[in-house]
Amino acid sequence: MIGSSNEADPPPIYEDLVRERGDVVADAQAAAEQAQYQAAQLLGSHPLHQPHPPGGVTPETSGAL
Repeated sequence: MIGSSNEADPPPIYEDLVRERGDVVADAQAAAEQAQYQAAQLLGSHPLHQPHPPGGVTPETSGAL
């Protein structure tokens, strides 16, 4: 059928918004993962639960030392 779209494709308006304003959803997800990692580190979570920080950010590379 012509004009039908795959259900997995995002709506065209979403692509336009991402192009204009950036992928806010992905940015929010990355920020949430970073916050979870930092909270786990501060609360003394076992390292096996958080083997590496999301996005590869470490205290050494983030300037948090």
